[in-house]
This record gives sequence, structure tokens and C-alpha cells, in this order.
Amino acid sequence: MAVFKIMLLLHLLAAIFAIGPLVHAVTTAARGLRTGDAAATASSARMATIYSYASLLVVIFGFGLMSAKTPYPPHKAVASFGETWIWLSVLLWLIGVAISLAVTVPSLQKATVSIGDGQAIDSLKGKVAGSGGVIGIIFVVIVVLMVYRPGS
Repeated sequence: MAVFKIMLLLHLLAAIFAIGPLVHAVTTAARGLRTGDAAATASSARMATIYSYASLLVVIFGFGLMSAKTPYPPHKAVASFGETWIWLSVLLWLIGVAISLAVTVPSLQKATVSIGDGQAIDSLKGKVAGSGGVIGIIFVVIVVLMVYRPGS
């Protein structure tokens, strides 16, 4: 019982303190582009990078939670990787982090340099806003999967 509750607590805390700031960073990053603020775009890129990697803790604690036995009768394992909601959540997490690290962060870094050099950044605004929105939607879908657990 203690393992279940500890893993659940760690999984939820990691989700709140890693995924929450990640989604905030990528969904609000376009503000720095709209205002031409190089410091804001650099900060958003740094935050998105840090929290993308930190979100791995959510997955690690989630796997720990999966291996625990529920304290409620019939005291069975919480889940298995073969369940749709688990593997789909992991796949979506990978996609969200990949978009963050491969699209959003490089676009913000390029914007930071371009703003500093006085170059136009209009072509990056849509890429940053779009990728941030997609990441936000991906993590909402993951939460829905965690709550409704289809296939379990």
C-alpha cells in the first residue's frame, strides 16, 4: 500500500511541476515573438528544454505506479503496458516532447538570435504558436486517457 501511494504522489507531483510548466512555456512562448523580446524567447526556449527533459520523471514514476499493487480490493496491479491508455499516453508524451525539442525550442532559439540581429521573425510566429498549441492539446489528451483509462 505504501509503495502505491508514494508512486502515485511522485507521479502527480512530477506531472504538476514538470508538465505544467512545460505546457505553460510552449503555449505562451509566442508572446515573446509578438513583442520582439529576445530575453523572453530565450527564457521560453530554456524553460521548454528543461521541462521537456524533466517530464521524463512523470513517465518513470508512472511506470513505478504501474508496477505497484492497488491498496483497494482485489489488490491487483494498477495497469500493464499492454493497456491502450498506457501505451497511447507514453506515445503521446514522446510526440509532445519531440515537438517541443525538435520544433518549438529550435524556433525560439532562432528567433532569439534573429531579434538580436534585427532580422524579421514573422515566419517563426506560426511555427511556435502552432507547435505550442499542439503540445498543449497532446497533454490534455493524456490527462483524459489517465482519467478514463480506455481499454482497461
